Amino acid sequence: MKLGTLVKPVLVAALLTTGTVAAAPSAQQVLASSPVDDIVARYPAMMSQGIRDGLKRSGQVPPMVADTIGHVVSSSFRAADIEAAIVQDLQDNLTDQQLQAVRDWYESPVARKIVAAEIAAADPANWQAIQSRAPDLNARYQGTERARLFDRFDRAARATESAVDTAIAVQLGLATAMAAFSSDSVHYDQLKQRIESQRSVLRGVVEQQVYDSYLYTYEKIGAQEMGLYLDFLESGPGSAFSRVVTNSIQRAVTEPIESVGNQMARFLGPEPAGGE
Repeated sequence: MKLGTLVKPVLVAALLTTGTVAAAPSAQQVLASSPVDDIVARYPAMMSQGIRDGLKRSGQVPPMVADTIGHVVSSSFRAADIEAAIVQDLQDNLTDQQLQAVRDWYESPVARKIVAAEIAAADPANWQAIQSRAPDLNARYQGTERARLFDRFDRAARATESAVDTAIAVQLGLATAMAAFSSDSVHYDQLKQRIESQRSVLRGVVEQQVYDSYLYTYEKIGAQEMGLYLDFLESGPGSAFSRVVTNSIQRAVTEPIESVGNQMARFLGPEPAGGE
């Protein structure tokens, strides 16, 4: 048998196989299969709501002013920009194999159920429900396996760490706005240093809030399903995905804060004498 008669079938088979093997998913496709893009879409509203609520609780500005500031904050964050940054970071930091593994997980029935729960819990409209149900859920799950799993979840998802960074960003925006009412000129860097010095205290408060949210979000997720989720979060691809996403979001959220604060200060500050 001639060599060519052997090579041709092998070559044809190889070409046919190449046509049937799916290429690795893009970072954009992976993000779309996860809850991240839906949650990021709510980030401008989440930041706006957080600062608006903080201003109203402080009682230092009229409610109408608080709502106006909230609008300024909302218009200063673009979900599309945050998502683009995440996609670029995923492309730069995850391999094709890792991207494929992450997408495979998020396309599983268990992951789709968990994704739906996480997206719902991220909606600011549900924040009051999380707070109101917290005492009951804390009492119900005290000493249970679900409660014991929280530390493992928190480490794998970097939940408290990420929430503390976001809370500091919100407080910094709030403090910058409040500085406009003070006769003392407080520089942005001074405000940032002052708030950062309270990180350890803030962490204790935020960790409880994250725990409350954890109990609420995964209330209808079974023990076996939660175990599969934690296995994914602790895996190489899952860990890399969580790390890159949380870092990207924190950078995208904190970078505009100084400019947001300046906008609010101009809005709240007294007009120059003589209209100059």
